[in-house]
Amino acid sequence: MAAVARSYLYVPGDRADLLDKAAGRGADALVLDLEDAVTPARKAHARETVAGYLGAAAPAGPELWVRINSDQVASDVEVLSPAAAGVWVPKAEPELLAEVDAALARVQRRIGPDAPAFRVVALIETARGVLTAPRAAAPPRVLRLGLGEADLAGELGLQPGPERAEFAPIRSQVVVASAAAGITPPVGPVETTLRDPERLELTTRALLRQGFRARSAIHPGQIATINEVFTPTEAEVASARAVLEALERAERGGSGVATDADGRLLDRAVVRAAAEVVRRAEASTD
Repeated sequence: MAAVARSYLYVPGDRADLLDKAAGRGADALVLDLEDAVTPARKAHARETVAGYLGAAAPAGPELWVRINSDQVASDVEVLSPAAAGVWVPKAEPELLAEVDAALARVQRRIGPDAPAFRVVALIETARGVLTAPRAAAPPRVLRLGLGEADLAGELGLQPGPERAEFAPIRSQVVVASAAAGITPPVGPVETTLRDPERLELTTRALLRQGFRARSAIHPGQIATINEVFTPTEAEVASARAVLEALERAERGGSGVATDADGRLLDRAVVRAAAEVVRRAEASTD
């Protein structure tokens, strides 16, 4: 089964020194950042640096993505090479995603037969982006949605508390839009508190419960925790397999339901959750 990224590490696109180290940090994927991590004066330098990095990238290693600027799409996508999985699109809304799709098609034609089918992670970061999330999830290039809560908080005037409960309705909309479109479950927002591993684990587990299956990181020290949270434990996998086996036995006997060792009813809804645990375990990249 193809690996599904659990962790995405942002790396400033203008920092060749950090790019050179990033692949060994343990993230499933790197996001080479041309947007927030780069000052306006260094955008051109960042494009040159990222293009060089992608051009020399080894085939093995983490997935390589590029976060582009929403107002510099044509210039930013030109850094792509066959080593790139695709782009992260900030402030994603339907019109911007259409512009990105056209730009990626032009890059594919330029590259020629070796061009990959560049994919898109659409970051929901605006009020309109929230309202149009189902449309953002629909284009064929969109692999998954992501959520940028810092931008949303500013636009909506939110003052999030420690548990960030204010974002629960928005998170649910992003999860539902992803499920309805049949795409990979979404990527959760960054944890900006860097020296509190307990908080990182707590907030990441909250995202897991809410339907997210990955998270972006702004520091390599966050990667191990993110990967651990989004990887089912051996006990969880064993329990899930037992559920699947119990229902399989019941179906062979002509029944559509079964019970587990504790007498819990196992129907198709329970089996679907168990199958998702097994798929995530099989798709882990560790």
